[in-house]
Amino acid sequence: MALHDDDTGRGASLEAVLAELKRGKAFPCYLLYGEEEFRLRDALDKITAALIPDARDRELNLFMTDGEREDVGFLCESLITPPLLPGRKVVVVRDTRLFQSKNVLALLIARIRERLEPDPARAAADFMQFLALTGMQLDDLRDGGWRKIDDDAWRRIVPDDGGEGRETWLPRVVELCVSRGAVLVKEKTEEETDRLERVLAGGMPEGNHLILTAEAVDRRKRFFKAVSSVGKILTFATIKGEARQQQVVMEMAAGLLEGRGKRLSSGAWAALGQKTGFSLRESLGAIEKLITYAGEKAVIETADVEAVIGRTKEDTVFDLTGALTARNLTAALRALKDLLDQGSPPLMIMAMITREIRFLLHAKLLLASGRLKAFSANMDYGRFQKAVYPSLKQGVGVGEEQVDLVSQHPYVVYQSLKNAGRFTRSELAGYLEMLVRIDLALKSTGQEPRLLLERFLLAVCKVNAR
Repeated sequence: MALHDDDTGRGASLEAVLAELKRGKAFPCYLLYGEEEFRLRDALDKITAALIPDARDRELNLFMTDGEREDVGFLCESLITPPLLPGRKVVVVRDTRLFQSKNVLALLIARIRERLEPDPARAAADFMQFLALTGMQLDDLRDGGWRKIDDDAWRRIVPDDGGEGRETWLPRVVELCVSRGAVLVKEKTEEETDRLERVLAGGMPEGNHLILTAEAVDRRKRFFKAVSSVGKILTFATIKGEARQQQVVMEMAAGLLEGRGKRLSSGAWAALGQKTGFSLRESLGAIEKLITYAGEKAVIETADVEAVIGRTKEDTVFDLTGALTARNLTAALRALKDLLDQGSPPLMIMAMITREIRFLLHAKLLLASGRLKAFSANMDYGRFQKAVYPSLKQGVGVGEEQVDLVSQHPYVVYQSLKNAGRFTRSELAGYLEMLVRIDLALKSTGQEPRLLLERFLLAVCKVNAR
C-alpha cells in the first residue's frame, strides 16, 4: 500500500519510513496529510511507536496537542528541550493550522458542511479557522448578519466556492459557534513560522522529532517547503474506486487478524462488505468486534458477521430508498421508523431521499433525450455495463444536469434508469419542490420531523396505496 511523498514523488511511503526507522534513520519532522483520516491515524500510531518503541517511555517522551491549541512559541520551546528520559522525544500536533491559507477555504467549507450533523464540534472548529483565514467576525454573522453577504461578496471572499446552499449551512454553523462560545483561532505570523523553520533546520537536540498532521495544506507555503527539505511528507488521499477501497481494507485488516490468530472466510468478507461498504473506519471497527466475539475460533464465518454487525443504518437507508422507488408505502414507513429509532438525524434522511429523487429525475431526462436506445428496463446489469454505461462515461447523451448521476457507481446509474419508468417527469420535479419546502420547515419551524417525512412518503407512494 504505497503512500507516495506528495512533494517529491521519489517513492517515499509509510513502509519505507518504517523501514528507515527500524534501521535507526529518523528525520527531524514528519508531515502526514490528506482526507483519509483512518489511514493517517494508523500511520501516525506506527511512526510514533517506531520512534519510541517502549510504551513506558512514550508516557514521558511523547507530547500531543491539536491545531486549535497549537502555540508556535511553546512548540519551539518544547522541541529544543531535551527529553525527560534518555532516548527520543516526539512532539505531535494533530490537525495543525500551520499549512492553511485562503487556498484551502473551499476544502474547509466542504468539511464544515459534511461534519455539521455527525461531528458538530469539529465543524465549529473548522468554521472558526475559516473566519481566521478570511478576516470575518463571528459577531457580524450572528442574528441573521450572514444574510448581508450577497453572492458577489461571497465569491470575493471564497473564489473557489460559488456559495450555493450557504443559506442552509451557514446560519446553522454560526448558531453552533455562538452557542459553544467558540474562540477565534489566531493566525500564525511569519515571525513564528520563521522561528519554527530554524528550529527544524538544526536548532533542536538530536533525537527530538516533530510530527504534524493535517487534512489539507497549501503546498505553496514556504513552511511546507521547509518541512519537505528536512523531513518526510506522506499523503493520504481519499481512496477512489470500490475495488481499491476493498483492497486497502483487506490489507489493513490482514495484519489485525493475523496478529490475533484469526482469518475471515470468503463469505464473511462478502457479508462484511454488505454491512460496511468496505469503509475503512467501519470495516476495521467491525473486525475488532468480530475478533472479540470469535473467542477461540480461528475462522470468522458469515454467521458471526450477521450476529455481531447486524443491520446497519446503511442497510435501513437502502430499504427506505428502495421502498420509495418501488412506491411501497408500508415498507417505506417501516424503514423511516427504523432510521428515526436508530437516531438518524431527519436532515440526513432528507438528504438521502432528495438524492434518490434527483437521480430519478436525471435518469428520466437521460431516457427522454432519446440517446440511450440501447437501454431497456428489462436488461440485466452485466449487459448494461457493456452496452450502455461506457457511452455514458464518455458523455454521450449526457446533459449538464445529469453529470451528477453519471458520476456515480454504474449500479446506481443502472437502478435509477430502471426505476425512472415508475414516475413522470412532472411528478419528480414536484417531489423536489416538496422536499425544498420540507427542508425549510425542518430548519425553521417546530413541526414534527417524523410527520413531515411521513407525509412526503405518502405523497410519493399514494399511487400504490390506493
